[in-house]
Amino acid sequence: MTLRPIVFAQSGVQPDAFAPAPERILRGNPQQLAWNHYSDGTGQFSAGIWQGEPGAWRVRYDPHEEEFCVLLEGRMTLTADDGAAQTFQAGDAFVVPGGFSGIWENHTRVRKHYAIMALQKNKT
Repeated sequence: MTLRPIVFAQSGVQPDAFAPAPERILRGNPQQLAWNHYSDGTGQFSAGIWQGEPGAWRVRYDPHEEEFCVLLEGRMTLTADDGAAQTFQAGDAFVVPGGFSGIWENHTRVRKHYAIMALQKNKT
Protein backbone atom coordinates (compact mmCIF):
# COMPACT_ATOMS: atom_id res chain seq x y z
CA MET A 1 0.00 0.00 0.00
CA THR A 2 1.28 3.43 -0.96
CA LEU A 3 0.64 6.21 1.55
CA ARG A 4 -0.10 9.67 0.21
CA PRO A 5 -1.05 13.02 1.73
CA ILE A 6 -4.77 13.54 2.32
CA VAL A 7 -6.05 16.62 0.46
CA PHE A 8 -9.22 17.83 2.16
CA ALA A 9 -10.63 19.50 -0.97
CA GLN A 10 -10.31 16.24 -2.91
CA SER A 11 -11.48 13.68 -0.37
CA GLY A 12 -15.25 13.85 -1.07
CA VAL A 13 -16.12 13.35 2.61
CA GLN A 14 -19.74 14.01 3.62
CA PRO A 15 -20.31 15.93 6.88
CA ASP A 16 -21.63 14.45 10.12
CA ALA A 17 -24.23 16.66 11.84
CA PHE A 18 -24.43 16.88 15.64
CA ALA A 19 -24.87 19.26 18.59
CA PRO A 20 -23.66 19.41 22.18
CA ALA A 21 -25.74 17.49 24.71
CA PRO A 22 -28.73 19.67 25.73
CA GLU A 23 -27.54 19.93 29.35
CA ARG A 24 -24.23 21.47 28.16
CA ILE A 25 -25.81 24.22 26.00
CA LEU A 26 -25.80 27.62 27.71
CA ARG A 27 -27.34 29.70 24.90
CA GLY A 28 -28.17 29.57 21.23
CA ASN A 29 -28.64 26.52 19.03
CA PRO A 30 -25.03 25.49 18.31
CA GLN A 31 -25.64 22.95 15.55
CA GLN A 32 -22.39 21.55 14.18
CA LEU A 33 -21.00 19.80 11.11
CA ALA A 34 -17.72 17.89 10.87
CA TRP A 35 -15.98 16.66 7.76
CA ASN A 36 -13.49 14.16 9.19
CA HIS A 37 -11.00 13.80 6.36
CA TYR A 38 -8.53 11.56 8.17
CA SER A 39 -8.37 9.12 11.08
CA ASP A 40 -5.30 7.02 11.77
CA GLY A 41 -5.48 3.26 12.20
CA THR A 42 -5.42 3.49 16.00
CA GLY A 43 -8.33 5.94 16.22
CA GLN A 44 -6.16 8.29 18.27
CA PHE A 45 -5.58 10.98 15.63
CA SER A 46 -8.09 12.71 13.37
CA ALA A 47 -8.15 15.81 11.18
CA GLY A 48 -10.71 17.67 9.14
CA ILE A 49 -13.01 20.66 8.98
CA TRP A 50 -15.55 21.62 11.65
CA GLN A 51 -18.34 24.19 11.45
CA GLY A 52 -20.46 25.46 14.32
CA GLU A 53 -23.38 27.88 14.51
CA PRO A 54 -23.61 30.71 17.08
CA GLY A 55 -24.10 29.65 20.67
CA ALA A 56 -22.27 28.76 23.88
CA TRP A 57 -21.76 25.37 25.51
CA ARG A 58 -19.63 23.70 28.17
CA VAL A 59 -16.64 21.69 26.95
CA ARG A 60 -14.36 19.28 28.76
CA TYR A 61 -11.37 17.76 27.00
CA ASP A 62 -10.03 14.45 28.27
CA PRO A 63 -6.59 14.70 29.93
CA HIS A 64 -4.93 13.08 26.89
CA GLU A 65 -6.98 14.89 24.21
CA GLU A 66 -5.19 17.77 22.45
CA GLU A 67 -6.68 19.84 19.60
CA PHE A 68 -4.91 22.13 17.13
CA CYS A 69 -7.26 24.60 15.38
CA VAL A 70 -6.93 27.12 12.56
CA LEU A 71 -10.01 29.33 12.18
CA LEU A 72 -11.10 29.71 8.57
CA GLU A 73 -14.19 31.82 9.27
CA GLY A 74 -15.88 33.55 12.19
CA ARG A 75 -15.15 34.67 15.73
CA MET A 76 -15.29 32.66 18.97
CA THR A 77 -14.21 32.77 22.61
CA LEU A 78 -12.87 30.05 24.88
CA THR A 79 -13.36 30.78 28.59
CA ALA A 80 -11.56 28.50 31.04
CA ASP A 81 -13.21 27.46 34.31
CA ASP A 82 -11.04 30.02 36.12
CA GLY A 83 -12.64 32.82 34.05
CA ALA A 84 -9.69 33.51 31.73
CA ALA A 85 -11.11 34.20 28.27
CA GLN A 86 -9.40 34.23 24.88
CA THR A 87 -11.11 35.38 21.68
CA PHE A 88 -10.09 34.06 18.26
CA GLN A 89 -11.05 35.06 14.73
CA ALA A 90 -10.48 33.88 11.18
CA GLY A 91 -6.75 33.38 10.57
CA ASP A 92 -5.90 32.56 14.19
CA ALA A 93 -4.26 29.25 15.13
CA PHE A 94 -4.32 27.80 18.65
CA VAL A 95 -4.13 24.60 20.69
CA VAL A 96 -6.71 23.47 23.22
CA PRO A 97 -4.64 21.49 25.74
CA GLY A 98 -5.67 18.17 27.21
CA GLY A 99 -7.82 18.57 30.31
CA PHE A 100 -9.20 21.98 29.28
CA SER A 101 -12.61 22.65 30.79
CA GLY A 102 -14.75 25.72 30.23
CA ILE A 103 -17.08 27.40 27.76
CA TRP A 104 -16.81 27.41 23.96
CA GLU A 105 -18.77 30.32 22.49
CA ASN A 106 -19.28 30.98 18.78
CA HIS A 107 -20.20 34.65 18.26
CA THR A 108 -20.79 33.94 14.55
CA ARG A 109 -20.71 30.81 12.42
CA VAL A 110 -17.22 29.35 12.87
CA ARG A 111 -15.31 27.07 10.48
CA LYS A 112 -11.94 25.62 11.38
CA HIS A 113 -9.37 23.07 10.37
CA TYR A 114 -8.78 20.73 13.28
CA ALA A 115 -6.27 18.07 14.21
CA ILE A 116 -7.04 16.05 17.36
CA MET A 117 -4.73 13.64 19.16
CA ALA A 118 -6.66 11.65 21.75
CA LEU A 119 -4.26 9.17 23.29
CA GLN A 120 -5.74 6.15 24.94
CA LYS A 121 -4.82 5.61 28.57
CA ASN A 122 -2.58 2.66 29.31
CA LYS A 123 -4.54 -0.07 31.05
CA THR A 124 -2.73 -1.43 34.07
